[in-house]
Amino acid sequence: MSGVYGEGLLKGLGITIRHFFGKAITEQYPERRPKLAPRFHGLLSLDPTKCTACGTCANFCPNGVIRIKSERDEQKRRHLTGYEVNLLYCLFCGLCVEACPEGALRFTPHFELATYRRAGAIYDLYALSREAAGERRAAGG
Repeated sequence: MSGVYGEGLLKGLGITIRHFFGKAITEQYPERRPKLAPRFHGLLSLDPTKCTACGTCANFCPNGVIRIKSERDEQKRRHLTGYEVNLLYCLFCGLCVEACPEGALRFTPHFELATYRRAGAIYDLYALSREAAGERRAAGG
């Protein structure tokens, strides 16, 4: 038998009191944005100029959430025409990013991906990247 009756209770209360008077670690999220790690896995970003539509990222995805659309030109080379990611089933594991031989796929720090409808969780990264490129051109950057 160990020492005093209720020793475990006293140790637990001691830890609780130390945390109660210690430094607060609560983040005031909507007002202040959290500091994310550089390797944070948020929304995927696609660089369509680097993508060769090889499909390696889709093959490495364990849940099959990536759908690539491509067309062939006269020289039998593939050109990307669509790149959809269904985030409902995405694990954010990073296998697709690691598998991309051209480095066209990467994670962004954007993490607010909640939607009210299931259709809102399907992102067309090809269209998003083209819109972003158009906005940069319009801004002169």
